[in-house]
Amino acid sequence: MEGPGPGAALSSSRRSMGSGRSWGSSISQSFRHQGLQPDTNDPFKRRHEDGGDDEENLRWAALEKLPTYDRMRRAIVLHEYAGDKGTGELVEIEHLASGEGGRALLEKVFQDDSERFLRSLRDRVDRVGIELPAIEVRYQDVSIEVDALVGSRALPTLWNFTTSFLQGLTGRLGSSNKKTINILRNVNGILKPSRMTLLLGPPSSGKSTLMRALTGKLDKRLKVSGNITYCGHTFSEFYPERTSAYVSQYDLHNAEMTVRETLDFSRRCLGVGARYDMLTELSRRERDAGIKPDPELDAYMKASAVQGQENNIITDLTLKVLGLDICADTMIGDEMIRGISGGQKKRVTTGEMLTGPARALFMDEISTGLDSSSTFQIVKYVKQLVHVMNETVMISLLQPPPETYNLFDDIILLSEGYIVYHGPRENILEFFESSGFRCPQRKGVADFLQEVTSKKDQKQYWYLEHEKYIFVSVREFAERFKSFHVGQLMLKELQIPFEKSKTHPAALTTKKYGLSRKESLKAVISREVLLMKRNAFIYIFKVSQLIILGIMAMTVFLRTNMPSGQISDSIKFSGALTFSLITILFNGLAELQQTIKMLPTFYKQRDFLFFPPWTFALANILLKIPISLMEAGVWVILTYYVMGFAPAAGR
Repeated sequence: MEGPGPGAALSSSRRSMGSGRSWGSSISQSFRHQGLQPDTNDPFKRRHEDGGDDEENLRWAALEKLPTYDRMRRAIVLHEYAGDKGTGELVEIEHLASGEGGRALLEKVFQDDSERFLRSLRDRVDRVGIELPAIEVRYQDVSIEVDALVGSRALPTLWNFTTSFLQGLTGRLGSSNKKTINILRNVNGILKPSRMTLLLGPPSSGKSTLMRALTGKLDKRLKVSGNITYCGHTFSEFYPERTSAYVSQYDLHNAEMTVRETLDFSRRCLGVGARYDMLTELSRRERDAGIKPDPELDAYMKASAVQGQENNIITDLTLKVLGLDICADTMIGDEMIRGISGGQKKRVTTGEMLTGPARALFMDEISTGLDSSSTFQIVKYVKQLVHVMNETVMISLLQPPPETYNLFDDIILLSEGYIVYHGPRENILEFFESSGFRCPQRKGVADFLQEVTSKKDQKQYWYLEHEKYIFVSVREFAERFKSFHVGQLMLKELQIPFEKSKTHPAALTTKKYGLSRKESLKAVISREVLLMKRNAFIYIFKVSQLIILGIMAMTVFLRTNMPSGQISDSIKFSGALTFSLITILFNGLAELQQTIKMLPTFYKQRDFLFFPPWTFALANILLKIPISLMEAGVWVILTYYVMGFAPAAGR
């Protein structure tokens, strides 16, 4: 969803949030002044003088004496993690962040207990009084509509296409049969940090549109009204595409890349956000308070804050929590390439966004193709992430099983563009009972909520036997919710503006991309080189085909049969040139097919601000033009002189 201001105002407003000093330094300074002071009586901290191995204490003292830049790039770990890269137990983080050493370190700190692992990360941060960024998302009076063709005019026929094309040129040719369709109707709500929200609703109720609106990814052809804010800030003050992460219900990936390579690329492009600045301030506070953190946990946190690496320990963590470690080195595949299953592709789509630094997650139909057990495990991990790390999450599920439904804190029921209910999970059945509808004991609550607004299924849930049943429309439910105590409380909260001064400086992202221009270009080039290696057979086949056709052309247009004394002899040379052009043209069609195949993935990554679009174009120019010149050179070397063309360099 676009901000209300024009493009120039948008850019200047975003820049104003970081003016006067660098974004990183402002975050670091804010970390120093907010939160509690370190508690010197904390029983969990370990001081240098508290016993332990003297040699380890000496190493730690030597590490803390290093400058901040060097201290953040080194860690003390066991020899089994250091591999061949480390000297003793003091290793370079860049060498530890990827490879077998990093995976062994992750196994040690994770120990197949995600909640304990997240608690250990949070405890270390809380111990020195650092506050984690939190995002509150508000939407007030949001309505979305679109003018669309209906009936037979909406069918994809040649006549309809031609008519629409001509109408687009003239704007007056005949009736367009377009009608205004309301997708969302005056919806209101608050998504709070540390609470996980389930978005329920029948198909075509507007769930995906609501999520796209909240993440700033709406189609520009839609007509939008209302206000959407993050911590009181409008979309003109930051980049919602990077502040939040939207998990699409469509799985768009490069088929030739493995699962690990796909997640590594997304992790590299999305960057580390404010992790490095927070970790720098965390290390400074621990040093001032004499706290010695767990060496392995410290090494993990430093490894996760390394920017721009091809491989990262965060990728291994994402693979583990999503159950993708068993297929990490398997190609994703498509209709022509054998790869992972549909459910695993859905988890890869989820993992792409989990590798990034966004603290507001919007996940659209992530259970498609997954069994109930896998869905439960993923949602359970996300719940732990929300409650422990203070994140904001909305997940859309079509028919969640009861055990998955019970994991959520809040429920949004959306139907026909209206919000029927938005509030705590514990109060939703109370709301419908107040309207005369009760969920049967053996009926899943999620299934009941999907059907109670349907005209076909609503009557079976009416439980007031002494009163006659009358159909309650979705609009009536929405009006009744406003008078329900949960709805009244939410509307009162919306009337009180969010205090912008309370916004954590690391909560909202004002940088458009996670990497610099140079690093973005390097990342895209490295991916294109990888894809070219995977498609090496195509390039070898194209050159071999050129050689064979060149030999054939040499025999057909042999110079001994190519006289050049008369004007009429030019016909044979024209035929040779035409054959050469056609051969080179058709030889390049394979490249065109590959480019078209990559476009859906490119459009997704462009819209999600993975990298600037020009880096994709420049990377293909730098890598593909030399190949085209080589192919043309092979043809010229084989045929030019043999066909009898002029040997003079000037001609």
